[in-house]
Amino acid sequence: MPRKRPDVFRWLWYSLGGRLPERYHEWILHDATTGSWRWRHVARSTVMIAPLCAVWLLLPGPLTLRLAIVLMAALVAYFYSMAYMEESIEHRLAKNGFPPGIGRQTRAEAAAVAEAEVTERYLARYRDQPNS
Repeated sequence: MPRKRPDVFRWLWYSLGGRLPERYHEWILHDATTGSWRWRHVARSTVMIAPLCAVWLLLPGPLTLRLAIVLMAALVAYFYSMAYMEESIEHRLAKNGFPPGIGRQTRAEAAAVAEAEVTERYLARYRDQPNS
């Protein structure tokens, strides 16, 4: 059965820190643990940062000053968003009813499986060949 994805409005709510109904739990875990989880976090951060930047662009004053304010605010916001990325993801999972540490655990298990596959391919290719 495919994962139930939230619609646009629910995804925006989720991006702003809201809790989704239980029917989306499989998607939430996938969102926080898939290979692209970092990029997904950046997208959610952008949803929170973009409206503030838009407001600052509309403030009165020279355009260069407004652009500088937006640039500095976005840089600081992304810096903190990336610095606390894992903690933010774990908090998001806990807020949606998952046990603490499930995101790290799931990503570690997936990494171990991927590493085992790489090791197996390496051994099959280079170690199991007869010496020439």
